[in-house]
Amino acid sequence: MPKQGFLTPKAIANRIKSKGLQKLRWFCQMCQKQCRDENGFKCHTMSESHQRQLLLFAENEEKFLDHFSEEFFDTFMELLRRRFNTRRVHCNVVYNEYIQHKDHCHMNATKWETLTEFVKWLGREGFCKVDQTEKGWFIAYIDRDPETIARQESLAKKEKLELDDEERTQRFIQRQVEKAAENKTDQDTGQEYTELQREEGEGLVSFNLGQMAAGTASKTDPASSKQKGAAGEGKSDAVSKDGKVQSRWSNPLKDSQSVKRKDGNSGGKSGKRKSALEEIIEEEERKKKAKVTHTQNWLTEGIVVKITTKRLGDRFYKKKGVITKVENMFTGIVKMIDSGAKLKVDQLHVETVIPSPGRMVAVVNGPHRGQQASLVTLQEEACSVVIKLQTGPMAGKTVSGIPYEDISKLAPQET
Repeated sequence: MPKQGFLTPKAIANRIKSKGLQKLRWFCQMCQKQCRDENGFKCHTMSESHQRQLLLFAENEEKFLDHFSEEFFDTFMELLRRRFNTRRVHCNVVYNEYIQHKDHCHMNATKWETLTEFVKWLGREGFCKVDQTEKGWFIAYIDRDPETIARQESLAKKEKLELDDEERTQRFIQRQVEKAAENKTDQDTGQEYTELQREEGEGLVSFNLGQMAAGTASKTDPASSKQKGAAGEGKSDAVSKDGKVQSRWSNPLKDSQSVKRKDGNSGGKSGKRKSALEEIIEEEERKKKAKVTHTQNWLTEGIVVKITTKRLGDRFYKKKGVITKVENMFTGIVKMIDSGAKLKVDQLHVETVIPSPGRMVAVVNGPHRGQQASLVTLQEEACSVVIKLQTGPMAGKTVSGIPYEDISKLAPQET
């Protein structure tokens, strides 16, 4: 029977059927042929071309198995890294996306018989984090790229510094609260409270307004005081032996305030103390002003830096150089110390160098940017240093708490 033409209905139907993804068990990896049903796969295994491929496979089985296994592993891991990265995901989700590609390497041609066995092997070899739950096996890609690891370490260090700042803030707030509580207890101990007592036969309780209350009443308006005295003859106001007015309408709060004015505790502004909340607000404002002084660019001519990227080659990785010129604020020309080669690098691909105590450094960021100083000591727990400024208006002053990223070793002057 002659072969069907390209535009015949049968040929078109065959192309439509073969366009989609077929059943994986009817695929021959050696011949790269996909069959549509069991009968077609049986006919293919009995064909002469398939028998020749089996003879080639029999000559070196391990070579073909290793090749197919390596191809399956590389493609699977590339999909896992690109699609899911380090997220935890079910292995079947990744495998279903992997087999959507029609020309993928099938698992029945590899050394792993099942997907579970392949996932266990990934966990044993350390390529992925593997855990088993009631819903099945979950995997998470482990990114071992040096740049990614360095970025994660820098983020972890930054988070640690932020946590340290929060802890310091909490300790500061706690100290202010304790100080306010102590001041309150001191003020409370300075006052004595007594019970209100009345004598027998006395129906009203009288309060002593004091000399100040009587003086203020006489100074304000003598006529009104006389009218008040005439109008209040029927009330139980009384005058004591020493001439002080006693009235049942007096306010004990005003009495206490008058006593405080006499003592001078709540006088002018000079004696007023700041509350804990005001001190906290001032401290936060000082921190905000300090943060404003930090800029995104820190490259400075004459400092020693270290190359942190492998894109320039292994010969320059982790090697030190001197910034000879700064271009566009974020790009610099680096002259390598060991080889003398000149490189054009971005600010993201270098880091500052911390020398030993006693050496000269340049402040590249922060409120003292542009100044030269000598390194006094390292504060490893806080990832900061203590420096002594040598130039500028604050020369001779010792400053602590300078982050590692804000200083760098100063290159020796060429003679």
